[in-house]
Amino acid sequence: QVQVVESGGGLVQPGGSLRLSCSVSGFTVSLYGMSWYRQAPGKERDLVAGITKRDGNVIYGDSVKGRFNISRILNNTLNLQMNNLKPEDTAVYLCKARLIVHGREYPHWGQGTQVTVSS
Repeated sequence: QVQVVESGGGLVQPGGSLRLSCSVSGFTVSLYGMSWYRQAPGKERDLVAGITKRDGNVIYGDSVKGRFNISRILNNTLNLQMNNLKPEDTAVYLCKARLIVHGREYPHWGQGTQVTVSS
């Protein structure tokens, strides 16, 4: 059983910062990478940032480059530092754990944490 739990969301003013955390427990020996996605009401789920555990290869969504920073995966925990937040960053942020078992990828999602950017 794999569990993915996010924390750190909340309400912040435009230009402010927030730090999200995601922890994975369970069958973590097969953890290959972790990613943050976000989904606003009526919109598709978009990639925010992702990283692989062993190599630390990072990818960012275009809308967050230069403002968000993803950490290395340590103790099966991933952090996302979000700076210079904008109202359009408002969304539910979801963490995805990517597990590889016998060459096949199995994604596991958390429940999400709400981020609201508003004055």
